[in-house]
Amino acid sequence: MITIPLSEETGFISRHADFSSRYVLPRHVDIWRPPGYEAAPEVRYPVIYMQDGQNLFDPASSYIGVDWGMDEAMARLIHKYQFPGAIIVGIWNSPRRLQEYMPHQPLIAPQGRKLLTRFMQEAGGAPLSEFYLRFLTTELKPFVDSTYRTLSDQPHTFVMGSSMGGLISLYALIEYPDIFGGAGCLSTHWPIGQDPMVDYFGAALPKAGRHILYFDYGTETLDADYEPYQQRMDALLQAAGYTAGQDWLTRKFDGAEHSERAWRERVHIPLSFLLAPRFCG
Repeated sequence: MITIPLSEETGFISRHADFSSRYVLPRHVDIWRPPGYEAAPEVRYPVIYMQDGQNLFDPASSYIGVDWGMDEAMARLIHKYQFPGAIIVGIWNSPRRLQEYMPHQPLIAPQGRKLLTRFMQEAGGAPLSEFYLRFLTTELKPFVDSTYRTLSDQPHTFVMGSSMGGLISLYALIEYPDIFGGAGCLSTHWPIGQDPMVDYFGAALPKAGRHILYFDYGTETLDADYEPYQQRMDALLQAAGYTAGQDWLTRKFDGAEHSERAWRERVHIPLSFLLAPRFCG
């Protein structure tokens, strides 16, 4: 483990390099703790597990040289709401990112089998999301809970990502509803699974009342194709009993592109929606 220095105002990061797994390739895991973590040893924190962890804190490792600014975003929320904040677990992706983030069950359902064939041809193999989620739930989460001062129960455990990371985050909540209490899905890459994937998720949603879900999309670059799929998902959420603004929120951002730059500008919104109702009164 190495410690990555940040300012006193934006917390602390520990990097667990090449975190090993029985299920997936090793990858770095960055764990950010709020500024008050060291000074208040009696406090325990909710945890947000985030995909594409190399893009969250450091522009040098981020895909386009712009990071999400997760440390700054959380620090601003801590100041705004006067609450302790949350631990952020940044899970770096691997060379098998596409396979690991592609939800498996929608593609083996009857309506998704043509998509599975196409995906295997394009990705060079079958989805590995079942293995990725086993890594997340049976290896990484127990490690985080035993190493850091977490609130480990379902209402305090969240998962978040963008694009394919949004898909796998929603899939994680649906497959493990007793582990994850909420999911933040930014610029969810619906077109890779089209309507069959949206319909699968709509049918598999946990019963409303115990989870909170956030979705958004822009209107430029890849995001330009997302609105019809998200509207379909929104209708399924409503049919499943989710209430807009209460346990589900979808936001459209006109002019926003599909990039870390855009997600940096708005990540405070899903953070606020997921955390504020439960921890900020």
